[in-house]
Amino acid sequence: MPTPQAWESFAHASDVGVRGRGETLERAFENAALALTSVVTDPARVAARESVRIECEAPDLELLLVDWLNAIVYAMSARGVLLTRFHVELDGLRLNAEAWGEPLDPARHEPAAEVKAATLSGLEVSRGDGGAWTAQCVVDV
Repeated sequence: MPTPQAWESFAHASDVGVRGRGETLERAFENAALALTSVVTDPARVAARESVRIECEAPDLELLLVDWLNAIVYAMSARGVLLTRFHVELDGLRLNAEAWGEPLDPARHEPAAEVKAATLSGLEVSRGDGGAWTAQCVVDV
């Protein structure tokens, strides 16, 4: 049986869902972030040239995912960058991460949408029967 894609976006009314999967919770969060980038542009078009540190904490895993994705949205907007590579470390409900990317170049990156925020809609962080994790929510575009 083929392995499911590690990340994907999916249609949701007027917004877009993002989903990350991984053998660990950290990989699922990293892949959800990659799905977030895919809403804006093809992640393969973005070079991992600059790094950004991101830290957040929340009372549960679902809210931690929303905080994580919103921290990425903020970093991309405030710094004018796109992020394409992510390394997440979790210590309970505290997330420490490093993300890599480069300044937005509209001609080369051809952004399709601007993500405004991660939402509570479609929010799920769960571990499947096979042990793999899924982290997903809908983002406002």
